[in-house]
Amino acid sequence: MDIKVKDYLQKFGVSEATQRFLGKSQKMFVGGAWLESADSAEVIEPSTGGVLTRIPMGTADDLDRAVQAARAQFDGGAWSQLKPLERERLLHGLADLIEANADELAEIESIDMGKSVAQARVVDIQGTIDTFRYFAGWASKIHGRTVEPSLPGNYLAYTRKEPVGVVGVIVPWNFPLQTMAWKLGAALAVGCTVVVKPAELTSLSALRFAELVQEAGIPDGVVNIVTGRGSVVGSAMSTHPGIDKLSFTGSTPVGCSVGKAAMDQMKRLTLELGGKSPVIVFADADIKAAAQAVANGVFFSSGQVCDAGTRAYVHRSVYAEFLKELADYTATLKIAPGLDPDCFISPMVSRQQQQRVLEYIETGKAEGAELYYGGEPVDGSGFFVQPTVFANCRNDMRVVQEEIFGPVLVTAPFDDEEEALALANDSLFGLAAALYSNDLGRVHSLIPRLRAGTVYVNAHSTLDPSMPFGGYKQSGYGKDLGSEQLDYLLETKAVWITLP
Repeated sequence: MDIKVKDYLQKFGVSEATQRFLGKSQKMFVGGAWLESADSAEVIEPSTGGVLTRIPMGTADDLDRAVQAARAQFDGGAWSQLKPLERERLLHGLADLIEANADELAEIESIDMGKSVAQARVVDIQGTIDTFRYFAGWASKIHGRTVEPSLPGNYLAYTRKEPVGVVGVIVPWNFPLQTMAWKLGAALAVGCTVVVKPAELTSLSALRFAELVQEAGIPDGVVNIVTGRGSVVGSAMSTHPGIDKLSFTGSTPVGCSVGKAAMDQMKRLTLELGGKSPVIVFADADIKAAAQAVANGVFFSSGQVCDAGTRAYVHRSVYAEFLKELADYTATLKIAPGLDPDCFISPMVSRQQQQRVLEYIETGKAEGAELYYGGEPVDGSGFFVQPTVFANCRNDMRVVQEEIFGPVLVTAPFDDEEEALALANDSLFGLAAALYSNDLGRVHSLIPRLRAGTVYVNAHSTLDPSMPFGGYKQSGYGKDLGSEQLDYLLETKAVWITLP
């Protein structure tokens, strides 16, 4: 650990538990054992740019060992023999342990990814706890149905819901623990076993989570964590014949590649991919409140959020007022290291991501977008970018059409409802959309016409484990969360019995 990282942790009083974890030699978790790998990689702390620790870079052989462990538990191990209420009890126990260690997990998430520790505690860690508790309740409520056939003869006909098998999980770097919980909660509740590949940039919370899995008494091999590069471990996961279902969250180009490889073996598949979510602000909205909500929605976690509202279309009559309110409010958002309790604008996850965002800002200026606010890197050793607002953008600009994944908002005025709808739907993506209006008739008429998996009204990024999350178009296929997620983790078996 670099001295500047040590000084950073000391300055903000990181807990002894977090320091003990970070001081460990990090290992993968396979079949209940902690394994090293032949290779490892540095973990860079985003607020300082210093070396934090090292994690193993797993191989295809490591992935194979993990799949074999998961396969053995699913096909005939202790996990396959558990009754639904026993699975439910274990998942509640796991949620209790996460809650007991919530402050430590929030610190780990902040240090590893750079995000605000306060936001991590309220959103990431609490969301993880809620997700496991929600799906724990589903473990005892999976059932089929009986049918009265109409064909001649005397039959007993019914359906069974059966777990799909071994689930491969590929987790993104922006919400490492919470997104993993989205995928594991439902999979474990229905009786699947899992192999997880965390993002190579942010693997630490998954490894700490594995310790809690062991402490909760979940049988060895049910949950396996293989850290490493996507090109190695992720690729092997996509093509491994022992994996029955693949759940991926990440960029659209990588998701397309993963999906093609998985479909070659007819694996079950869900893909939660990129977004460029539109926001429509009508003149009847509370403009000050809308501007603040839009700023929170796009600058939360420095815009490193898949459904961030990055395209704002505002009625021309209130466009100037909206931009001023937006800029005034954005100026109050503190840019600071993630462990600062008052941090709102945190660093980018990596130097590479910082450069990517800055290049997009230069592209926007070159395309003729008006730089209204921000648009510069922040002096210092961390990977910070000022929150940035572009005005008077055209929909054919790259900054409007492409996912930037940073604190960049593009805006444009509109004159009528049909123009606003056309601008909003003019995108390859369809993850989310938001409407700001107090006219409920207008809102309800527009919701069915927006091509997006989620529509927020007078809010943004409101999530709950009981509500499904997933997109239209190139934002992916399938759903995480909600009872709808269970359909992607269960096979339906039809049973016919001829009666005398």
